[in-house]
Parts: sequence; C-alpha cells; structure tokens
Amino acid sequence: MLIYLVRHGDAIPEEEAGSDRDRWLSPRGREAVRGLGRLLRENKVTPDAFLSSPLPRAVQTAELLATSLDFLGHIPSRRCLEPSAHPRVAAAEILAAGRAVVVVSHEPFISSLGALLLGVPAFPSFRTAQCCGIENGKPLFTARADLGTVQALIV
Repeated sequence: MLIYLVRHGDAIPEEEAGSDRDRWLSPRGREAVRGLGRLLRENKVTPDAFLSSPLPRAVQTAELLATSLDFLGHIPSRRCLEPSAHPRVAAAEILAAGRAVVVVSHEPFISSLGALLLGVPAFPSFRTAQCCGIENGKPLFTARADLGTVQALIV
C-alpha cells in the first residue's frame, strides 16, 4: 500500500478569513500546490483514492493535486483528518480507502499520523505543500514544492 501524506498549501491569515477553520489557499499556496503536483506527476505518483480534511485549504489542495495527477474520482472530506482529530481513527479509514491514497491534512496532525503509520515515536514536521510517501509501512520519499525536490525520506 502507498500512502501520500500531504500538508495543505499556504493559506490566508486567520484575521482575513474570520476563523482558522475558514482559511483558504493564498495565491502563493495555490502555486506551490500546483508545483507539488508537477513533482508528484514527474515521479509517477498515480493515486487510486484521495481523502481530505473538510477545511477549505485542505479541500482546495486536494482538488489541485487531483487535477495535476489526472485523478477523476470523488474526493471525500473526512472529519477524522481535521487538525484536532486522533490519528488512529484516520489510519483505519486510510487503510480501507485504496492501494495508493493521497491524504491531505494539517500540522501537527499529519506528522503524528506519519509517526503512527511508520510505528516511530516522532515524524519530521511538514512544510506547507509538502508530501511524504510511505510504502507498506516504510518511509519512501519527501517532495517539497518550495525546493522543487523529491528526496529519500529518512525518519
């Protein structure tokens, strides 16, 4: 099984949105997510499922990545991927979602989920518009839009 953990792109400030829950991607965040999508496509990432936090910045990130990766399926929003959720609940849903699943969420939740999926006590914090690939419980790669790189993931 392949799991691609993604932190959403850069979002507008909370003051502009009215609340943290309502924040949407900034223009810079949209461009970074498109760049991440190009990196993933160049590296042959072909998901058969997407799952997203229901918060706007995560949903927008998932939609932009799906477009970049020619994914035409439904992208379910799951409360178990919200910032305050418990990773164990999300892990069960992810494992049932498909063979190659893109999961879009938030910090610090996404790094806690990475640690749980790898069975390690800690996982490196994610930058915005960053993806970490995990294959069958083993670290695979990290892709960062801000650097335009894909590197081995060392945990």
